[in-house]
Amino acid sequence: MAAKRYELSDGQWAKIVSLLPGKVGDPGRTGSDNRLFINGCLWVLRSGAHWRDLPERYGKWKTVHKRFSRWCHAGIWEQVFETLTADRDNQYLMIDSTIVRAHQQAASGKGGPRNQALGRSRGGLTTKIHMLADALGRPLRFIVTAGQVGDITQAPALLEGQIGNAVLADKAYDSNALRETIADMGAEAVIPSNRSRKIIIPHDELAYINRNRIERCFNRMKHFRRFATRYDRRTIHFQGFLYLVAAMIWLR
Repeated sequence: MAAKRYELSDGQWAKIVSLLPGKVGDPGRTGSDNRLFINGCLWVLRSGAHWRDLPERYGKWKTVHKRFSRWCHAGIWEQVFETLTADRDNQYLMIDSTIVRAHQQAASGKGGPRNQALGRSRGGLTTKIHMLADALGRPLRFIVTAGQVGDITQAPALLEGQIGNAVLADKAYDSNALRETIADMGAEAVIPSNRSRKIIIPHDELAYINRNRIERCFNRMKHFRRFATRYDRRTIHFQGFLYLVAAMIWLR
């Protein structure tokens, strides 16, 4: 039977099966349905549908949702993603951000948007995803904030502990402090100068062309509807989907 839309291929499954809890020898129950469970999460992620609309072939939606939440809190989605990023290309590091609009259900419930990385910007209620990518435009690190948070405020945290020959970013990241941070990494800052600079700092224009790869990565990630629009009230659940999307980029 051909694989259904949204589901992991045999090749993709083979790359992550050993990274998941519930293997033979692990404490607790063996996760014999791990593949079915992840395919159910991918169905929700791709379609943007409510959990309650999950097709019956994936099991009871409440059970799948509870397990998804448990994996979020245990950091399993993040662990899988980070393991996949070990084969990175550090010639260039790229930083950028994207805004995602939050559906009204993301701000509903007890507490509303408070402390859940939701804020007001020109696009309405939004969340901003700050991302570090490798030279091939594959995601390496994320920070999720309210939509109005400035791009450059998260750049040092994205770059902390990273190694690369150069850091590519647009002029929104042009600051003396960030350039110093990049120099301390032993990397070259490939950042166009902001118009407010009295003395323009030159940058490697040929290398800067590669920055479009992180933009294309964001575009690919927005094919997953629960990434393109935030439906999750709790940031930890939104981040869980974020790591799952990023893992799928690495599994291509």
